[in-house]
Formats: sequence, C-alpha cells, structure tokens
Amino acid sequence: MSAIPAALATAVGLGGAGAAAGLVLPYRARVPVVGVLTAAVGVAGAVAGAAALGGSRWSDTFPALVPLAGAHMAVDALAGWFMAVAGAVVAAVAVYGIGYAAGHSAHGLGSRTAQAVLPLFALSLVLVPVAASVSTFLLLWELMALGSLALVLAEHRERGSVRQAGVWYAVMTHLGLVLLLAGLALFAAQAGGETFAALRAGAHHMSPAVRGLVFVLVALAFSSKAGAAPLHAWLPRAHPEAPSPVSALMSAAMVNVGVYGLVRTGLDLLGGGPAWWWLGLLAVGGISAVYGILQAAMASDLKRLLAYSTSENMGLVLIGLGASGLFAHYGDKPLAALALAAALLHVVNHSAFKALLFCAAGSVLRATGLRDLDRLGGLRARMPATAGFFALAALGAVALPPGNGFISEWLLLQSLIHGLKVPGVAVAVVLPLSVALIALSAGIAAAVFVKALGVGFFARPRDERAAAAREAPPLMLAGMGLLAAGIVALAVVPGLLGARLDRAVGAVGLPGSGALTGGGLKVRLTDISASLSPLWVVAALTAAMLLAVGLPRLYRRRRRRANARLWDCGGGAPTPRMAYTATSFAEPLQRVFDDVLAPEQDVDVTPVRESAYLVERVRFQNRVPDRIEHRLYEPVLGALARTGQAARRLAGGSVHLYLGYGFAGLVVLLSALAVGW
Repeated sequence: MSAIPAALATAVGLGGAGAAAGLVLPYRARVPVVGVLTAAVGVAGAVAGAAALGGSRWSDTFPALVPLAGAHMAVDALAGWFMAVAGAVVAAVAVYGIGYAAGHSAHGLGSRTAQAVLPLFALSLVLVPVAASVSTFLLLWELMALGSLALVLAEHRERGSVRQAGVWYAVMTHLGLVLLLAGLALFAAQAGGETFAALRAGAHHMSPAVRGLVFVLVALAFSSKAGAAPLHAWLPRAHPEAPSPVSALMSAAMVNVGVYGLVRTGLDLLGGGPAWWWLGLLAVGGISAVYGILQAAMASDLKRLLAYSTSENMGLVLIGLGASGLFAHYGDKPLAALALAAALLHVVNHSAFKALLFCAAGSVLRATGLRDLDRLGGLRARMPATAGFFALAALGAVALPPGNGFISEWLLLQSLIHGLKVPGVAVAVVLPLSVALIALSAGIAAAVFVKALGVGFFARPRDERAAAAREAPPLMLAGMGLLAAGIVALAVVPGLLGARLDRAVGAVGLPGSGALTGGGLKVRLTDISASLSPLWVVAALTAAMLLAVGLPRLYRRRRRRANARLWDCGGGAPTPRMAYTATSFAEPLQRVFDDVLAPEQDVDVTPVRESAYLVERVRFQNRVPDRIEHRLYEPVLGALARTGQAARRLAGGSVHLYLGYGFAGLVVLLSALAVGW
C-alpha cells in the first residue's frame, strides 16, 4: 500500500477512535485522549498531502461506502496542497485545544458531544479534497458543515449569542449547500456522469449558457464558505462565538475548502471560462478585501476583528484566482500560473498566522474572560509568551517583511503588475484597481493590528480581570509554538514550498515555475529560497544580535528610571482613562470612510429635573453596523417574516382546504412536467 491510502486509512481510523473516545470516556480522560487522536488525524492528513505534493497520485472507488453511486476518491497535487495545510493546522490546534479544554467544566468544548464531533470535523477537513465525484464531495461537505455547526453551538448553554450565531451559520451554510447541489447536479446531468473524470470530459460539450450557470451557482456556494462579501454574514457571528480552537480550525482550515472548490471547479473541471467569470471573482475579492478590513478596523471585539480579517485575506486569495482565470482566458498561461501560485501560497500563509492569532485570542479569553479590547490591556507583562505569539502572527497579517504574509502578497502584486501587458480594456481597468485595493487593504490591516496589539497588550489594563491575567498553560503554549515555528519557516525559507507549489499549480493544467522565466517576468518559484533566504537569515541574525546587546542595556536603563522621582506638574501618574481605546483609535478611519461604513450615533441628554438648562447626564453611543447585512439581509429577512405571518391565514384548520392545496400543487406539477416534455 502506498503512502497516500495508508495515511488516509490511518486518519479515518483515528477519527473514528476519537469520536468513540469522546462518547464513552469520562471527562478527565476524554479531553487529552480526544486531543491526541485529533492531532494524529491532522498528522496523517498532512503526511498524505505531503506525499501527493511529492509527486505521488492515488485514486480508488469504494462501492459499498455510498449507496448507488459509490465513493470515488482521488488525490493529486492540488488536493494534497489543501490536505497538507488542513492537517498541519489540525495537529497544532488539537495540541492547543487539550490545554484549552482542560480544567473547564464538562460543558462547552469539553462536553461529550463536542469531543465526539471534534475529530470527525478534523477528518472532514482532510477528506473533502479527496472526493472525486459529486455524491462523495457533497457527502463530505455536509459532514464538515454539520460538524462545524455542532462545535459552534458547543457553548450555547453559557451565552444566548451563541444560539443566534448558530442559527445564522446553519441557514447560510445550508443555503450554500442548496446552491452547490443545484450547480453540481446540473453539471453532472449535462456531462453525463457524476465522477470528476466524467465532468472534466463533458464540460467541453456543454453550451456556454449552461457552463456559465454552473459556474455562478458553485462560485456563490464556495465564496460563501470562504467568507467572501456579500455572503460573509455568518463569519463574524460564528467565529467569535465558537470555542477558540474551533474558531482557529474554521478560520484557518475550513474557509480554505471554499477556495479549493473554486480552483477545482473553475480551472480544472470546467477548464476555465470567459472573462466575465473571472472579472466577477476579481470584483468579489476586491470588495471582500477592503470591506472586511474596514469592518475589522471598527471592531473592538478581538475575535470579531480576526473574523473580519479572514474575510479580507480570502478576498486577496479570490483576487489571485480571478486574475489567474483572466490571464488563462487571454492565453497568457505563465502569468496565470504565477497568479494561482500567489493565491495558493497566501492560503498557506493565512492559515498559519490566522490560526496563531485565534489561539492567542483564545488564551486571552481563557485568562480574562474578556474579548473587548476597550477593557483589556496590560497583557504584555502578564502574558508575555502569548503577547509575543500574537505579535509574530500580526506581523504576518500586515504583509510586511519579514512576516510570512509578505511573500505571497508580493507575488500577487507582481502577477497583477505584469498582467498589464495583456491586451484588453477590461484588463487595463481592473488590474490597476485591484493593485490599489490590495495596497489599501494592506495599509488598513497595519492600523488594525497596531490597534489590537497596542490597545490589548501594551496599554494599561482597564479591567481588574485583565490586570490579574495569568499566562496560558504549557500545552496551549506548545500548540501556539508549533504554529509560530511554521510562520517563521514560511517567512525565512518560503522557497522550500517552490517545487510543491509548482506541482499544485500544474494539477489544473497551468505551466509550473519552469515556464515563469519567459515574457520578461524573470520569476522562478523554485528559486525563491535562493533569492530570499539569505536576506531573511542576515536580517534574523542582525535582529538577534541587536536584541542580545540592546535588551540588557534597556533593562538597566528601565530600572534606573523606575527609581527616579520626576516632576509631573502635580498631575500624578497617567491612568488608563488617559490612553487610547480601540474605539478612539479607529475613530479617524471611521471619519475617512464614513460614507462606506454609515456609523450610527446616538446622544441622550438627561436634564436636571428642576431645570431644563442644567444637564444631569449625557450618554453617547457609537455603533458601526455591518452595512451589507443591514442593506441586504435585513430587508430579505423582514420580507420573509411578513410572508410567514401572511401565510398563517392559509392554515384555517379545514381538512378539505388542505386537500385542495394538495390537489392544486399536483396540477401545477403535472402541468410543468407536460410543458417540459
């Protein structure tokens, strides 16, 4: 048996064992046992993905697993890329999760239900890219959706907001399933088969209208799962309310499955398409990038801020995918390969730093019980390791060197800039605009994470719980340390992924890095390590020397200053009320983008009872709602509610009336079938 099926069989066995352990073991035993088995599932998935990226391929059919259709499975380099990323994230987060759940009550993440579902959810993240038929893909997709929903609701007994977030997530994910089912069923019907091989062969014989409809349906479903605007409404609700290890898995691994679906369907199974497909994807990506990071800038809830940052980064990935499809449509396959490589590389970088950010936020939440940045502060001294991990991940999120997010965004910008040579008015307009949107999102991202790090960790504590915080347990630090090691490796030696990225790009029919030396590009993905690694090594050594020399001197100066009594004009030491809050830090950005964000402000003045001229209290409230949700979702929900109220009149309690409804529905159905025939 080769490495891929052996690793997958091991992952399935470990996932089943983990689910059984979560159901039968007592609380003290099930958290560590399930955590270890879940981490082993991730390791097995990463091994299978690494084998595929190394050049191995595997496919097989299991007739007994899925009734009628059978289970068709296949692993190529593209599937291996997403399997390896998901497996690595699952392994590190599972180690973190053992420490996170230990010591808590048997409710929430430590409950039997959550512990039984956790390894199955981890297994589904690894197995979705393995599916090679419509029925198998939909079955694994639904397993992933239901598993994530159960984990989002893990703490529903503690907070009512969890139940509301669960409703939003359940509705949005199953609307996406309906769109996906419709698109893939239409695809299979027109192609004459449901296996991916049959879809690939039959796509070329479909009419342009049908191919366009299939792409629109599946693109909507996959974009929703990726958290792209305007279908992102579930993401800033579900991610903050889920337990922090679950938030990390959803934001660093599950959203990637939506990206995988877009690449697999749009570039592989459909074989590319007209320019309007990819221009639409570019537009969605640009809107998601800017709108997501603007909402993150306004958020004071730390986990909500990170959730909107996920929408921003998925927008950047969609820009890369849209540019890749657009370049392929115009016949420039080397540029298409570069854009797709940038998108896939950013998937990896985002998974690394976002998993670490959510884990660090979970450590803060576990230590303080707070997510509100306006009430946090002082955590650098109380939780130095967590603060360091958060700072390292934030450096990657702002895409500045030497952060790991820099190289993928740099490659994306390179592909867009060199794409200006592609002829066409649409290309000449869209590509510069995309570059501007990426630059704008990067600038705002810097402000967002300066706010999160400065206000949450370096400012003075504003709540007694923040002032009394203690460092995370060793297992939580170990999980974050694994993620931090991955971030450092991706930042210092990104070229280690060059050959594997080459194979993943080639899996969809685009040329690998060997073709990226033509046309004036002068870019070779496999040479990234040779050209960039010495720079990072020298920079790292220089920084280490400066820290080794400077920190002791800084510490001595700090001690001398602490013992000195300075003149303070009689004002006393500064208090937390004198420092910036997260809300005040974001206020200048809010003024600049006032027309986009549409903030809601309320001033309530209470006069003294005896006089209308004397004021007893002034209450000011500022709120920045999600404008897309306000303009798009609330009218639809209101219309549905009114329709439901009106439909109650149809339920009069008469059996004869109900029989009449059934007869009328049957007549309409038969008439529609007769017209279709």
